Amino acid sequence: MTPARWVPLFLEALAAERGAAANTLAAYDRDLAHAQDWLADNGTDFAGATEENIEAYLVHCDRLGLSRATRARRLSSLKQLFRFAFEEGLRTDNPALQIAGPGRDKRLPKTLAVEEVDRLLEAAEAHGRTEADRLRNACLMQLLYATGMRVTELVSLPVSAARGDPRMLLIRGKGGKERMVPLSPPARAALARWLQTRDTQDDTARAEGKPPSAQLFPSRGKAGHLTRHAFYMLIKDFAVEAGVSPDKVTPHTLRHAFATHLLANGADLRAIQTLLGHADVATTEIYTHVLEERLRELVLEHHPLAKDT
Repeated sequence: MTPARWVPLFLEALAAERGAAANTLAAYDRDLAHAQDWLADNGTDFAGATEENIEAYLVHCDRLGLSRATRARRLSSLKQLFRFAFEEGLRTDNPALQIAGPGRDKRLPKTLAVEEVDRLLEAAEAHGRTEADRLRNACLMQLLYATGMRVTELVSLPVSAARGDPRMLLIRGKGGKERMVPLSPPARAALARWLQTRDTQDDTARAEGKPPSAQLFPSRGKAGHLTRHAFYMLIKDFAVEAGVSPDKVTPHTLRHAFATHLLANGADLRAIQTLLGHADVATTEIYTHVLEERLRELVLEHHPLAKDT
C-alpha cells in the first residue's frame, strides 16, 4: 500500500471506531496534508520518515510562526497516524513515539460579563427581517447561553429534541456521546415560541408538497440546517447591535461565559465538566481562575482578620 493511502484509511478508522465528527476528521486531514507536503519536499514520505524528520518538521512549523497549540495539535495528528500505521503493520516502528510536544499556551479563555450577555440576548430578539427570524435568533442565543453547547451541537439539533416542552435537552456531542443539560425558563420560553413558528412553516411546506425538516433550525443549504459559519456571522451582528465589541463575541465565547458565570455563582467544577461534555476534567480546569477569585473574595469578606485589616 502506498503511503498516500495511509491518511484516508486512518480517517476512515477514526470515523468508524471512535465516531469522530466531520470537523475533527477535517482538522486531521489538513494537519496531515501539511506534513505530507513537507516530507515530500524533503525527499521522504510517511513510510520513510524518521524521528529526525518529524522533529525537523516541527522546527519548520515553529519558524512559520505557528502557535504552540497548533504545533502540539499537528504533532498529535502525526503521533496518531504513526501509531495507526504501526498497529496495522504498515510500519515496523513508530518514529513519533518518543517526541515530546511543545505543550499548550495556558491562556485564560475570553469571556463576557453578565451584563454584556444580557445585551446580546436582547439584540438577538430584535434582529431579523421577519418575526420568524427574530424568534429563531432569540432561541439560538437563549439555548447557547443556557446550555453552553458547542456551536455544531446547537445548529444541528434535531427538532425531536425540542418536543414536549423539555426541562432537559439531549445533546449529541463529540464522538457521538450524549449528555443531558437543563434548560432555563427563558430558554424554554424562547424554544416554545420558535417551535410554534417553525411548525407553522412545516405545515406550509406540506401544503406545497414539500417534506418537513427534521432539524430544529432548518436551512435550504446542503447540511439541511443553519451552518456554523452562518451563526458565527449572526452573532457578530448581535454584538454590533448590542454595543459589545464583535472581536470578543463568538459562539465559543458564549460557551465560556456559560461556564464562567455558573462557577462564579457556586457551581461545582465536576458539574461544569458534565454540562460542557468534556471527557477529561483537566479540560475544564481552565476555569479554575474563576474559583480562585471567588475563594479570595470569600476570605476577604468573611474572615475576621481580613475584616480587621
